[in-house]
Amino acid sequence: MAYRLGIDIGGTFTDATLINEATGEIRIGKVPSTPRDHSQALLEAAHRILGENGVDPAQVTYLVHGTTVATNAIIEGTIAPTGFVTTEGFRDLLEIARQIRPSLYDLQFEKPRPLVPRYLCFGVPERLDARGEVVTPLDEAAVARVAGRLAEERVESVAVCLLHAYANPEHEKRVGRILREALPRVPLSLSCEVAPEFREYFRASTTVINAAIQPVVARYLERIESQLRKEGLKAELLLMQSSGGVFTFAEGRRRPVFMVESGPAAGVISAAYLGKELNYPDLISFDMGGTTAKVGLIQDGTPRITKDYEVGASAQAGTGAQRGSGYPIRTPVIDLVEIGAGGGSIAWVDSGGILRVGPRSAGAEPGPVCYGKGGGEPTVTDANLVLGRLQPDHFLGGRLKLDVEAARRAIREKCADALGMGVVEAAYGIVEIANAAMVNALRLVSVQRGYDPRRFALVAFGGAGPVHANRLAAEMEMPTTIVPPSPGTTSALGLLVTDLKHEYTTTLIERLDRLDLAAAEAIYRKLEAQGRETLGREGVPAQDISCLWQADLRYVGQSYELNVPWAENRVDPSAVQQAADRFHREHDRANGFSAPEEPVELVNLRLVAVGRIRKPGLRQRKASGRDLSSALKDTASVYFDENGGYVPCPLYDRYRLEPGHGIAGPAVVVELDSTTVIHPGWLAEVDSHDNLILKKRAPG
Repeated sequence: MAYRLGIDIGGTFTDATLINEATGEIRIGKVPSTPRDHSQALLEAAHRILGENGVDPAQVTYLVHGTTVATNAIIEGTIAPTGFVTTEGFRDLLEIARQIRPSLYDLQFEKPRPLVPRYLCFGVPERLDARGEVVTPLDEAAVARVAGRLAEERVESVAVCLLHAYANPEHEKRVGRILREALPRVPLSLSCEVAPEFREYFRASTTVINAAIQPVVARYLERIESQLRKEGLKAELLLMQSSGGVFTFAEGRRRPVFMVESGPAAGVISAAYLGKELNYPDLISFDMGGTTAKVGLIQDGTPRITKDYEVGASAQAGTGAQRGSGYPIRTPVIDLVEIGAGGGSIAWVDSGGILRVGPRSAGAEPGPVCYGKGGGEPTVTDANLVLGRLQPDHFLGGRLKLDVEAARRAIREKCADALGMGVVEAAYGIVEIANAAMVNALRLVSVQRGYDPRRFALVAFGGAGPVHANRLAAEMEMPTTIVPPSPGTTSALGLLVTDLKHEYTTTLIERLDRLDLAAAEAIYRKLEAQGRETLGREGVPAQDISCLWQADLRYVGQSYELNVPWAENRVDPSAVQQAADRFHREHDRANGFSAPEEPVELVNLRLVAVGRIRKPGLRQRKASGRDLSSALKDTASVYFDENGGYVPCPLYDRYRLEPGHGIAGPAVVVELDSTTVIHPGWLAEVDSHDNLILKKRAPG
């Protein structure tokens, strides 16, 4: 037997999914995360799920890992001491950054502190113009002196970003050779290899982030790989990228900036896979865990990809962050909006007497008050427990009994008394405030991007997602909500249903009507050769490799561009016209207008090299004829504002539900890793793949 193993580390829990390649059978596991050393949770999750299912580690063909270790290193400031080498006169590039601020009238705003302090930034004499022509030759003796200074300062990594290196990388590569000779054990990041695009600060920021997290990520991956090999796991080790593809541990050590949003990306990929199998091409994925809620949009079966992304202590909302609040990264990232509203988000009353929720989280240690692990501040989970939407005896399959009285006491002492209201009223307020924040995230990823959410289905997962999904769908007027089986581990499943992927870019700024077709095609062919060579080195057969051509276009005079597909394998007048037409349509969708009479300018040529991996199909099941009553576990008292308070609700065991069963709300469905709340006026039907499909009941 051969198996695939996916492990996704979250802020509160670490999820594991094991798939039997022959039968498609899926097994799940869940262990608490270990914030002090996330590798321990990964190893524990792997050990437990393999042991519980009697699987020998040698039977695992490949393991895919989703992790936030790169993001955490930046947010927590645990990056490696890094040096920065640039063109003479541009030493302060990181300090100057951009002349924008996220809040125009906030006089107290401070730009994020550069990841490389000024005394570790060095300029070397050299200069290229915008076309890559040499203006000032490279002073190699000066580079050698800089190498000596870097050695004296004992930096653990070095980033190199010379002016216009995207147009001509020769100077940058020569700097790299000199630094490697002088600092053979220090990893080196060159902008021409990490982000070969125009816009100096964005390119420098991306390269510096890659360098700063490289030693941290490398140590983490080496620790995992060493331990897994000791336990007999010989599988290919892969990592989820921010763009939704996977790459090898070796590539992750070399280019960790491509995995900054590794964990959240897996959930969107899983939702896209589910939608494709169920014939729902247009989806919004809603992933609510213990620490954050993440929302992503999928159109025509494909997640939206962006390069307008920031990471940092004050930019934890991903692509929904306010520009200028973090460190920009110019690598492909799934278009996510991430907010601090998870099950463990802490409720508190501010100095003005206003109830607030998040962004602080109780996390895995100590967790919500009701877990009984030392937590003292009320959370969204505690509020849901008080409202009856979580059941104390049916959490994590009964493995963890929740303390209702402790939750009530914490809400009363920390929130209700200060607000002059009852415990239940305060608990409902906590849940609704969290819901309001998540509705705003849904609007950011849909309405703000030019999409009507009423045309999309909502896929809800994560441990807390199905608890809140019905309320969010009603608020957004979304007609259908899909809750997959084992929603708490859906992100881990996403790790196993994606392909190997590598992204390549070259800047070429030319008007489309003046484009040198032969030169553009030559660039595409060069990028394609790089992609095929990399995937071949990773063991992908040639017949399983495909290359997607793309282009960044803008109207002449604009300062931003939009990405559109390019006709594959050809650059001719017809392909150029198709790209222009696609750009006009995309500009109209994104901005509400287009100008077909205006000239269009090419900015970047992009190529995505994809190595296809065989994916398991969804298992189908036939009903055995059991009545719905056979799945009834109990009756619970649950609070619904639309019903004016607590109402008796049937409590169903999801593992005993069968295809064709229909559950009229109000009702609650419990399983090992999540709870689904069905509101009054809604109906949940079980499909042949064991998904719960929630829709509004017809009147009468």
